[in-house]
Amino acid sequence: MEKSDRDMAMWRVIDWFKDTKRMDHVARRKRICGSEVVADKGMLTFLVNIQIPGPSHYSLVLYFVSNSLEKGSLLQRFADGDDDFRNSRLKLIPSVPKGSWIVRQSVGSTPYLLGKAVDCSYLRGPDDIEVDVDIGSSAVANGVLGLVFGVVTTLVVDMAFLIQANTYDELPEQLLARLSHIKPSAAVYPNLENIS
Repeated sequence: MEKSDRDMAMWRVIDWFKDTKRMDHVARRKRICGSEVVADKGMLTFLVNIQIPGPSHYSLVLYFVSNSLEKGSLLQRFADGDDDFRNSRLKLIPSVPKGSWIVRQSVGSTPYLLGKAVDCSYLRGPDDIEVDVDIGSSAVANGVLGLVFGVVTTLVVDMAFLIQANTYDELPEQLLARLSHIKPSAAVYPNLENIS
């Protein structure tokens, strides 16, 4: 793996939003905490927008930042690749190290390619790549979410987001995020104005 890929998660920002409708393409909106901070720094941002359906739609937006996008690196090939390449490489390894037995068993810890399990849409901007992960597009994911969401404040959830390495040169893969004790009541309604 190239140095720029290893350094990708040099810092992270997480936003927790709720709204009356699904929030797509948050990187193209004004006044979103993470996107404003990153845009001001002139860095490459990889955004994962986990869209959670329901009477209130939630978005858990994770921002991973890199100093640069080195030509030929796995991150560059992912950012500039087509959706088939992205769907074949964006991997999630879930785990619930703290939670009830039924929740831990339902979530599991088996790695899977996100784009093969749920609908993912990608948006490439000049300084970012965003993936909108529609949890509601999979009956299985939606069922597990229904079980987890009711007790989410008591859980520690590990979500390792990786760009899958298929060759020795692309190794090592890297853990990008750990979330714990998420409170649905802490989600905020964002002021989502389109950037012109």
